[in-house]
Amino acid sequence: MTQCLPETIRNSETLEDLLSTPSVGAVAALRRIRGDIILLGAGGKMGPSLARMARRAADSADDFWARRRVIAVSRFSEVGLEKSLRAHGIETIACDLLDPDAVERLPDAPNVIFMTGMKFGATGNEARTWAMNAWLPGVVCARYRVSRIVAFSTGNVYGLCPVESGGSREDDALRPEGEYAMSCLGRERIFEHFSRKWGIYTALIRLNYACEMRYGVLVDLAGKIWREEPIPLAMGYFNVIWQGDANAAVLQALEYAAAPPFVINVTGSELLCVREVCEKFAEIMGKRVRFVGEESPDALISDARLAHKLFRPPCVNADMLIRWVADWVMRGGKTWDKPTHFEVRDGRF
Repeated sequence: MTQCLPETIRNSETLEDLLSTPSVGAVAALRRIRGDIILLGAGGKMGPSLARMARRAADSADDFWARRRVIAVSRFSEVGLEKSLRAHGIETIACDLLDPDAVERLPDAPNVIFMTGMKFGATGNEARTWAMNAWLPGVVCARYRVSRIVAFSTGNVYGLCPVESGGSREDDALRPEGEYAMSCLGRERIFEHFSRKWGIYTALIRLNYACEMRYGVLVDLAGKIWREEPIPLAMGYFNVIWQGDANAAVLQALEYAAAPPFVINVTGSELLCVREVCEKFAEIMGKRVRFVGEESPDALISDARLAHKLFRPPCVNADMLIRWVADWVMRGGKTWDKPTHFEVRDGRF
């Protein structure tokens, strides 16, 4: 589907519609990849909009007599989320994915999107972090060994990368810093092991950072400027991708799943400078911006040229995202108060 992008996003309904509008590539991928889709850990920040996009893309791809199931699995701690998903034609199953018996009872599906994971609160809760990020993938592989799996990972597995390099590439050495990033590498290794052992077609999505109006690096920075808080510069550079573009990339990655796993970075086209982005926000908002410290020569950044080649470049660029976020924050739009902590350099989340 071709999106007509607005100058501003006026409300949550418009936002949700934009986030879940499938790209032409996503619809085309689901025409070629048949069968039901199950999303594990679909109650997080990206899960609901990705489930809705999967439903809409499937409806566009399928003929009337072959309508497939889209199933969202989560603990569903957010009040009203299950009802909302069902209203959009998505089946829901409340499940504690750390219970292997509960995972075994989940329905068969030839297409699995693995979204579950733990990042914030990892420091001080390392055991649960490893259980979620590195043990659970083995449980899921055992349950869905005859399915294709697209699994979320993170650019944190690369570690800090020299800014002058333009970002880490898929074949770079992995140097995770901190227990969170190490457990995410553990997740990748477990998926790789079972992909090789059982021939599970798998794709690993190294994402950083998805953004919409209610959370993301840009929302963090815009909020600080609006509240006239100082901006730390030590992590002076970052990548960002509109969440709708990230959703579309995940659905398209189903086509590229392979054994051993296909690995791909998913992020925006631009390498963004914190200082420059904040100066743009300050200009739009009529605020003064205060910086603390200086930029380091390295950052957690990724080169996503492969994704842009395979899936096409993102339809929403950084400039549009900045203008959308600034307008949203200035109007007092709802945010989720879930900071990304992108400025953390020691891996302690």
